[in-house]
Amino acid sequence: MDLVELSERLEKLSGRYGEVLGFERDPDWFLLKLQEEVGELTQAYLQHTGRARSKGLSGEQIRDTFHQEFADVFCQLVLLARQHDVDLPREIERKWLAHES
Repeated sequence: MDLVELSERLEKLSGRYGEVLGFERDPDWFLLKLQEEVGELTQAYLQHTGRARSKGLSGEQIRDTFHQEFADVFCQLVLLARQHDVDLPREIERKWLAHES
Protein backbone atom coordinates (compact mmCIF):
# COMPACT_ATOMS: atom_id res chain seq x y z
CA MET A 1 0.00 0.00 0.00
CA ASP A 2 1.34 3.43 -0.87
CA LEU A 3 0.93 6.62 1.11
CA VAL A 4 -1.81 8.01 -1.15
CA GLU A 5 -3.94 4.89 -0.73
CA LEU A 6 -3.27 4.87 3.01
CA SER A 7 -4.26 8.54 3.23
CA GLU A 8 -7.56 7.84 1.47
CA ARG A 9 -8.36 4.91 3.74
CA LEU A 10 -7.49 6.89 6.86
CA GLU A 11 -9.66 9.80 5.70
CA LYS A 12 -12.67 7.49 5.34
CA LEU A 13 -12.13 6.02 8.79
CA SER A 14 -11.54 9.40 10.40
CA GLY A 15 -14.57 10.92 8.68
CA ARG A 16 -16.76 8.11 9.93
CA TYR A 17 -15.29 8.58 13.43
CA GLY A 18 -16.31 12.25 13.39
CA GLU A 19 -19.80 11.43 12.16
CA VAL A 20 -20.41 8.72 14.75
CA LEU A 21 -19.19 10.92 17.61
CA GLY A 22 -20.91 14.01 16.21
CA PHE A 23 -18.11 16.53 15.84
CA GLU A 24 -16.57 18.53 13.01
CA ARG A 25 -13.03 17.66 12.01
CA ASP A 26 -11.93 21.21 11.27
CA PRO A 27 -8.28 22.19 10.67
CA ASP A 28 -7.73 22.77 14.39
CA TRP A 29 -9.04 19.29 15.21
CA PHE A 30 -6.41 17.60 13.03
CA LEU A 31 -3.54 19.40 14.77
CA LEU A 32 -5.01 18.99 18.25
CA LYS A 33 -5.64 15.30 17.65
CA LEU A 34 -2.03 14.85 16.54
CA GLN A 35 -0.89 16.59 19.73
CA GLU A 36 -3.13 14.31 21.79
CA GLU A 37 -1.61 11.24 20.15
CA VAL A 38 1.95 12.51 20.71
CA GLY A 39 1.02 12.89 24.38
CA GLU A 40 -0.22 9.30 24.46
CA LEU A 41 3.00 8.13 22.79
CA THR A 42 4.97 10.02 25.43
CA GLN A 43 3.00 8.37 28.23
CA ALA A 44 3.49 4.94 26.65
CA TYR A 45 7.22 5.67 26.28
CA LEU A 46 7.49 6.59 29.95
CA GLN A 47 5.76 3.33 30.90
CA HIS A 48 7.89 1.35 28.46
CA THR A 49 11.10 2.76 29.93
CA GLY A 50 9.97 2.26 33.54
CA ARG A 51 9.54 5.96 34.33
CA ALA A 52 5.77 5.89 34.83
CA ARG A 53 3.33 3.68 36.69
CA SER A 54 2.42 0.46 34.92
CA LYS A 55 -1.26 0.91 35.87
CA GLY A 56 -1.56 -2.85 36.25
CA LEU A 57 -0.40 -3.60 32.71
CA SER A 58 2.03 -6.40 31.97
CA GLY A 59 5.35 -5.69 30.27
CA GLU A 60 3.95 -7.13 27.05
CA GLN A 61 0.86 -4.92 27.22
CA ILE A 62 3.02 -1.87 27.85
CA ARG A 63 5.26 -2.73 24.87
CA ASP A 64 2.24 -3.34 22.63
CA THR A 65 0.66 -0.04 23.63
CA PHE A 66 3.95 1.77 22.99
CA HIS A 67 4.17 0.26 19.51
CA GLN A 68 0.53 1.02 18.69
CA GLU A 69 0.90 4.66 19.69
CA PHE A 70 3.43 5.08 16.87
CA ALA A 71 0.67 4.07 14.45
CA ASP A 72 -1.72 6.61 16.00
CA VAL A 73 0.81 9.43 15.68
CA PHE A 74 1.73 8.46 12.12
CA CYS A 75 -1.90 8.18 10.99
CA GLN A 76 -2.86 11.51 12.55
CA LEU A 77 0.16 13.14 10.91
CA VAL A 78 -0.90 11.73 7.53
CA LEU A 79 -4.42 13.09 8.08
CA LEU A 80 -3.12 16.53 9.06
CA ALA A 81 -0.90 16.62 5.97
CA ARG A 82 -3.85 15.58 3.80
CA GLN A 83 -6.01 18.32 5.32
CA HIS A 84 -3.42 20.89 4.25
CA ASP A 85 -2.67 19.38 0.82
CA VAL A 86 0.89 18.42 1.77
CA ASP A 87 2.45 15.89 -0.57
CA LEU A 88 4.35 13.92 2.06
CA PRO A 89 6.43 11.76 -0.32
CA ARG A 90 7.53 14.89 -2.18
CA GLU A 91 8.38 16.78 1.00
CA ILE A 92 10.27 13.80 2.44
CA GLU A 93 12.27 13.67 -0.77
CA ARG A 94 13.00 17.40 -0.59
CA LYS A 95 13.75 17.62 3.13
CA TRP A 96 15.42 14.27 3.88
CA LEU A 97 16.28 12.13 0.90
CA ALA A 98 17.85 14.93 -1.10
CA HIS A 99 20.77 14.69 1.33
CA GLU A 100 21.57 11.06 0.59
CA SER A 101 24.98 10.24 -0.88
